[in-house]
Amino acid sequence: MSVKKNISGLFVLLCALFSLIQCAGQNPKPTTNNEQQTTNNSNMEQPKQTDTATFAAGCFWCVEAVFQELNGVISVTSGYSGGSVKNPSYREVCNGTTGHAEACNIIYDPAKISFDELLEVFWKTHDPTTMNRQGNDEGKQYRSAIFYHNETQKELAEKYKKELDASEAFSASIVTEISPYINFYKAEDYHQSYFNENGEESYCRYVIQPKVDKFRKVFKDKLKKN
Repeated sequence: MSVKKNISGLFVLLCALFSLIQCAGQNPKPTTNNEQQTTNNSNMEQPKQTDTATFAAGCFWCVEAVFQELNGVISVTSGYSGGSVKNPSYREVCNGTTGHAEACNIIYDPAKISFDELLEVFWKTHDPTTMNRQGNDEGKQYRSAIFYHNETQKELAEKYKKELDASEAFSASIVTEISPYINFYKAEDYHQSYFNENGEESYCRYVIQPKVDKFRKVFKDKLKKN
């Protein structure tokens, strides 16, 4: 990740900055769950209301693995968002001709976790300064993006982006796309809960596991209780 050399200092700076801006933030208004959603925890007590966040931050296997562990997150679905082709296949998205990004639809309980907190995890668990790339994954389908569901989400995303750039938290300007949510198509079944189901595969061990380990250390107070 292309951040300033002092990683510990970066996390302290980001945490302090988010704490300050959250004082003025508001939880987004509840939205209706989108098409083609799945619930990962069908046996858990359902909240009175839920909300949805849609993030793209590189390979959706990585994004899914992180957000699944947050307390208050009910389900995470890997899929494709932001493009023009209906019901695209993984192969089509990888060809870069659909306009879609690999994305995750995150259904969460706003009484337990706020959109502000989800944004904090989003910014800290990928590099938002690289255009159409995360690590060795390159192409428009790997772009950094927030697909907002309402005006509150839009305002918060734009505010945090502006504040992070002003603070020089990263060594380059943030290129994260902030666009209205238009569509989301669930990816093929073998992509769902990929890290949990395929943890011994090389991509999981060498790319996803280090990201998850780092996330768990930084956000240990926000994780689900086993």
